[in-house]
Amino acid sequence: MMTRREFVRGGIAAFTFGFAAPEFLSDLARAQDTARRNLVVLYLSGGNDALSMIVPYNDPQYRERRPVLAIPAANVLQIGTDRASTALGLNPRLTGLKSIFDAGRLAFIQRTGYANSSRSHFQGTDIWSTANPQVPQGAGWLGRYLDTIPSPADPLVGWSTTRDVPRLLLADRVGVAAIPSVAGYALASPNPGVDAQFARQAATRIASHVPVDMPHLAFVNASAQQAFATLDRVAQVGFYRPAAAYPNNGFGQALQAVAGAMAAGVGTRVFFVQTGGYDTHAGQNTNQANGSYPQLMGTLNDGLLAFYTDLVRQGLFKDTMILQFSEFGRRINENASAGTDHGAASVMMVIGGDVRGGIYGTAANLAPTPDNPTLENNGNDIRYETDFRSVYARVIDNWLGGNSVQVLGGDFRAAAPPFV
Repeated sequence: MMTRREFVRGGIAAFTFGFAAPEFLSDLARAQDTARRNLVVLYLSGGNDALSMIVPYNDPQYRERRPVLAIPAANVLQIGTDRASTALGLNPRLTGLKSIFDAGRLAFIQRTGYANSSRSHFQGTDIWSTANPQVPQGAGWLGRYLDTIPSPADPLVGWSTTRDVPRLLLADRVGVAAIPSVAGYALASPNPGVDAQFARQAATRIASHVPVDMPHLAFVNASAQQAFATLDRVAQVGFYRPAAAYPNNGFGQALQAVAGAMAAGVGTRVFFVQTGGYDTHAGQNTNQANGSYPQLMGTLNDGLLAFYTDLVRQGLFKDTMILQFSEFGRRINENASAGTDHGAASVMMVIGGDVRGGIYGTAANLAPTPDNPTLENNGNDIRYETDFRSVYARVIDNWLGGNSVQVLGGDFRAAAPPFV
């Protein structure tokens, strides 16, 4: 007997008519005051170097431990001090994020992580996705949230802009739609025009038969029905005319599709977006305009600024939250290849119309002394201060209208930063 997850992984094309999107989301609960709210989860793949993103530019150990990669104080975009009075500045390429921060709608949560951080890309991503450092298998934290919502389901309530559904959206009872291309989300037909319409009508009629005595076929046909029901709505997104110019790259185009889905009101409330390249073991070149890390920051900044500007002009920003994470931070010391290796705690960002912007948590003291409580691994890594699950708890309870204790399997509310 095939399980739902096995079917989800294979996609409906393996059984029926060649859909580009292999899976379909169930409905997101319309909890009080959350019916219009959108959550966009942004994953920086590879392990983001927090010290090159938010710079403790006055810490002499920062310059001593990073003689090549340290960004000069004169170049950073100053954003003030944290509660420990550590002066902080953004990477010089983050001018757009600086403007969102100045508007009070961007929160930085420093030193997020968990005890005994995994420095494995795969395990680290699984831990952040399942919110379970001890047993990072099974459903994702957001998938478990979706499992708590009532039926009936809208198959377009969620949208992954990547080809594969991320673990954080995998659920036990709910499917998740992977739609990396709006144009590619269509019934595959060898013939265009009228013949394609006839093919769709025939396929719809075939899928309308849900035999109770053949559960396998019933499951396939029911999923196909959901797919047919979403085709026209997804097609609307292709006609979206944004109110800001998006970068012509994968990240920018994914964000434009998200904005289009919001503007068209297709029913989606949870989105997943990913941008990679953050495994910077060599040649970060933080102080070169065309360096690898400045380019990463430029891609991030330009995409998010366009998205922010578009949503503000469309009147959608107040109902939107962007939650960013990466699977781990990076070592404090630069390596011999002018890069940084896998580390521990990193930084999270939250952007949104209802977000209380500012700096949450404290920066690490980078002095490699045995009694330094902000470092670990013999002073090579930054120790976490804020459990990442407390950030999730805040999002679940205060934005999605769910029950974080039930979803996360523990109570992390007390330590949650009050960013919303």
